[in-house]
Order: sequence, then C-alpha cells, then structure tokens
Amino acid sequence: MAYQFFDRDLSWLTFNGRILDLAGQDNVPLMERINFMSIFSSNLDEFYRVRMPVLQAMDKLGQLTSATNEIEDPLTLAQQLITAQQQQFGKIFAGQIIPLLKKNNIYLLVNEPLPAALADRINDYLFSQVMAFLQPAELSDKKQFFPQNNELYFLIMLEDSDGKERIVVLNIPSDQLPRFYKIDEGGKTYVLFLDDIIRYNLGKLFRKDIVKGCYSFKITRDAELDLKDEYPGDISEQIQDQLKKRDLGIATRFLHQPGIPLRILQLLCNNWGIESSNMVEGGNYHNLKDLFGFPVSLPALRYDKWPTIYNRLSADELIFDQIEKKDVLINTPYQSYDTILRFFNAAALDETVEEVYVTLYRVARDSRIANALINAASAGKKVTVLVELKARFDEANNIKWANRMKNAGVDIVYSVTALKVHAKVAMVKRRINGRVKYYGLLATGNFNENTAAFYTDHILMTANKDLLREIELLFIFLAKREKPTSPDLINFEHLLVAQFNLQDRFLAMIDREMSNAAKGLPASITIKLNNLEEQLLISKLYDASQAGVKISLIVRSICCLVPGVKGMSENITIKRIVDRYLEHGRAFIFHNNGTPEVYLGSADWMNRNIYRRIEVCFPVYDEQLKTDIINIINIQLADNVQAVMLNEKLQNVPVKTTEPAIQSQREVYNYLSTRT
Repeated sequence: MAYQFFDRDLSWLTFNGRILDLAGQDNVPLMERINFMSIFSSNLDEFYRVRMPVLQAMDKLGQLTSATNEIEDPLTLAQQLITAQQQQFGKIFAGQIIPLLKKNNIYLLVNEPLPAALADRINDYLFSQVMAFLQPAELSDKKQFFPQNNELYFLIMLEDSDGKERIVVLNIPSDQLPRFYKIDEGGKTYVLFLDDIIRYNLGKLFRKDIVKGCYSFKITRDAELDLKDEYPGDISEQIQDQLKKRDLGIATRFLHQPGIPLRILQLLCNNWGIESSNMVEGGNYHNLKDLFGFPVSLPALRYDKWPTIYNRLSADELIFDQIEKKDVLINTPYQSYDTILRFFNAAALDETVEEVYVTLYRVARDSRIANALINAASAGKKVTVLVELKARFDEANNIKWANRMKNAGVDIVYSVTALKVHAKVAMVKRRINGRVKYYGLLATGNFNENTAAFYTDHILMTANKDLLREIELLFIFLAKREKPTSPDLINFEHLLVAQFNLQDRFLAMIDREMSNAAKGLPASITIKLNNLEEQLLISKLYDASQAGVKISLIVRSICCLVPGVKGMSENITIKRIVDRYLEHGRAFIFHNNGTPEVYLGSADWMNRNIYRRIEVCFPVYDEQLKTDIINIINIQLADNVQAVMLNEKLQNVPVKTTEPAIQSQREVYNYLSTRT
C-alpha cells in the first residue's frame, strides 16, 4: 500500500487545538486556563506569520495536495479548522472564563459600557496616560497609512457638521501601555481592556464630529527573512537589514471586528494591498495573547508550586572534578538550572581552564551564561561561541549578545546562511599538571536560563573523552563556516550529527530492531519528539511496524505519521502531552535485544532538522542515567490525564483507561525527587 502522511500544518493546528482544549477544562486552575488561551492566540499569530504565507504561495502555484484524503486542499482545511477553533475560543472566553472570574470577584468587562461609578478613574487614566500615545491618521488619497504588523487599531467612521464622512485609523497603544487596566472598587476588582477605555471615550477625542462607527482590526504580516548566500558582508549586517523589513512584509491576515461596511473593507484592501481572501472576521478584541499579562493573579487559582529539586553536587569541590568522577544529568525544570550556571561560572573563574566552546541558539535576554563567557574572555581564556543569528524572532537579541561578547574578546562564529546550527553543546578544556582534560554539556534544549524554568529538557554533564573529542571536531568544523561536502568528512562514532551521520544511524538502528523482530526476538522503539515530519524516517517506522516492531511515540506538536492503520502502522501509537511545562526534550530508545541504547539530543525529525541544520544527538552511557531516562519516558507513556492519543483521523482522543490517574509531569517530579 502507498504510505500515508498527515499534512504538517493541519497537524500543528490540531496541537494548538489541544492547547485550547485545556483552556476549557474544569480541572485546570482558572489563571492557568487564561494562560493557555494566551498561548493559543500567540501560536496562531505565529502560524499566520510563518506558515500561512507558505500555504498561500503554494496554493497560487497549484502545488497544494491534500494528505488527508479530503477533497479540500490544505489551505482550505486549515482555514476551516482555524475558524472552528476561534469559535471555540469565543465560547470558552465568554461562557467559562468571564463567569468564573466573576465568581472570584474579578469583573472582566467585555463588550459592555464602562460603569459610571468608575468614570473618574478611567477619565484620569485616559487623559494623563493614554492620550500621550494616541496617533489618529485620516485615510485619504493624499496621505497613505501603513498598519504595522500585529499592532491594534480602530477604524473610526466620523461625520462632520456638514454631513461629510471621513475615516480615521486610531492606534490602540498596547505595545506602550498595559493591555488591561485594573480598578479595585467596593470590594470588587474590575479589569478593563485598553481598547474600551479608548472606544467608549471617542467623543472626547473627536469633539467636532459624530462617531458613526468604530471597528477594531489588526494585520499580520509574513515574517520570512530574505537571506542571500552570496551576500558579501557580515551575516549579522544582512540580518539586521532584513529585520528592519520584516514588519513590512506581505499581509497574510486582516483580522477585523464584524460589521465594517463592505465598501470600507474594499477601500482598505485597495489602499493597503490586501487580498480579499486574507480578510478574516473575528471578535471585537484581537491580540488576546496579551491575556498572559492579565493583571490579577491569585495563588489559589494557579498550579500549586513544586519546590525546585537541587542536585547534590558538593559545594566544596569544583564542579569539573565531580563531573570527572561521574556523569550528571539535569532534568529541567524539575531540577535546578543553577548547576548549569555553575558550570559556566567555573569555566570563567577556574585558573586551570584554558579554553571554552559553546553553541548558543536562543540567548536569554539577561543571560548570565553570556556574561560568564564575557568574564572568561576578560580573564584571558580562549572563548569560542557559535551564535546562531537565524533563530526566528530571536535574531535581534542574539545579535546584541554576539556584539557584546565580541567586544569583550570572545571569538564569535556565525553559521553559513543556508545552514542553522541548532546543536546545544559546550566544552571546556583544563590543563592540569601539563595534561589537557575535557568537560562538556550536551543538551536537548537551549542554554537559556529563562526558558529552562518551563521547558522540560535534559542536560548531560560529562567528562567522557570519546564524546568530547568528537565535540571538539565539530567545533573545528563549525569554525570553518563551510557546508558539509561529504558525510565522511568527520568520522563521528559516538555522536549523531545531522549533515554527517544522524539520519543513517537512526535508519540503521531501526533496521536492527526489524532484524531482531524477524528472528523472533523482542523488538521495540520508543521516541519522544517535538515534531515528526521527515518522510524517509517515517517510512522506515512504517516498515518496522509491518515487521512486528512495537513503536511508541510521544510527539508534542507537528506529526505527519498516521498511526493505527492496518497493514501500515498498526503497531505504532502516538501520544501528545500538554501540561504546565512545555515538553521539549527529545529522547530515542532502541530495545536492542535487552541491551537498550538511549540517545538524547536537539534534533526533531523534521525536514529542516535533518537536511538544513547542524544537530547533535548523543548516547547516554551511564547505566543509572540511562535507567532514569527510560523510567521518565515510561511515566509519560502511562499518562492518562494530560495526554491524548493521536488517531488515524488526526484527532486528539482522550486516553480511556480504568487504571489510576497518572499525570506524568507530577509523577516525573516525584520520581526525580527520590533520585537526587
């Protein structure tokens, strides 16, 4: 039979739908439900900036084909799915969130006039704070107005004393002022949208005119950067130049409040170069990702706090000496990230350290790691940092830190334009009694102390010579800023490195499980990923399923593999887990006839990761750490509370079981509490 694959964009939208589902679940604390609504909205904005331009372009070129056996093309299906999700969002917001807030004496005022009793406070805020940022712009043939990406606006229809109509666009300054304004009055807490403080006071702004209509809108623009391989200058200069143009990109969505007259919509389309197919009717309020800044936060309405687990490394012994005795595995955010910060601080201050190497993909805005690297360079150590400037939406921050480090004497290396370095590795060289010793970090997530607080990741701290010598070879290659010309360029025996041996080694390990199954031996594969798209690897998993290999997958978001299809994938199951933390670690477990091989790493099985990035997956050799990873993954496979099964129709299906409730993130925390 011909192999089937889910469409990647429809799959991602069903993941975002799962986030929205949690916003509607009674067992999720109220403030966390509001956060899930914010995440859903933010994700959808990014979809329109990153993926919708691709779908629209392919649709125009006639290259879209459905991977779901439906008549409609993926663009149509995506638009239908988004519409249904937005309707669900509105029902949850109006029917659940607002009434529950009211039960807790929090009155979020939506689509209703502002209370007269609050007028003095509102007027004072309007005249003293808000008006300083308002910039009305009249639409006319003489003066062109350009709506900025994802900024909020009102389209206001006015009539002057002579009965003449004019149209004004007024900004809602939510990027300069908080989106919500809170007033405590009479034992109640009122929360108002900045939008409404402006909307219901337009008469004070346009005193000589009659306000005939007011409609909110925003425009989302294509976020792709146009980077050229042949660019003669520094790549950072090219990226900075492109960042200036990003918010001037083609409009992929004009999201507007209902009721705008059709003639006005057509006028806006003509003036701003927007295609009518990109006009989307929404609610009265946009950019509800701003709910993340909701100004009331009651501890009783949030998740209970889990105390951070601290690793039992000695405070009296240098961290490198302790790593030399035994590998250490840090599992964030359950375990403290301070151990990783300690590694970089020791690299800066220990006099025996001569060289430091690290890859940085998304640098924290207030990065203590980058500061430690600056300190190391200032102390005369050789510090080499590969900063990936093409990390989408983090380009400007990464450039800022790259310049700071370069000015402090750090050797900064940028990847070539067409190849991102997504690997998360660091290495330190010490000279002790004339001998050079190696120490390293190999991680599934970025060296970023901010995201470590809510991303589940694994960081291996090791002095294993075999692994670290191969890391050294990788840094030597990266410093050359070349594209790999041959997979045999560097002989990686222990590491799996995309562009060199990663795909081939994974295929070989799957083949080995198939061979064992053919011999009647136990054979199984367990893989946890963020995204699964690449069709060669998926096809090999289909082959393995047909050979009798039991395959258990945990895939958080994009998943193009169709599970449970007889004759193709009946031996494959897929779970999705969405909970208080973002599941981010990648793990690969191969049964290997009872001697399991366990790999962790940065690489999802996506086309971009396999073919257009430098990725590193690494083996876990320490038997106890290997057992810990297997146990953690088994706990996640047993989740029947926050997990759903992905079925052959691309639906999120609740786990049906008579077993006791298992919420994997809580159980992983409990497990690690006993291991440290």
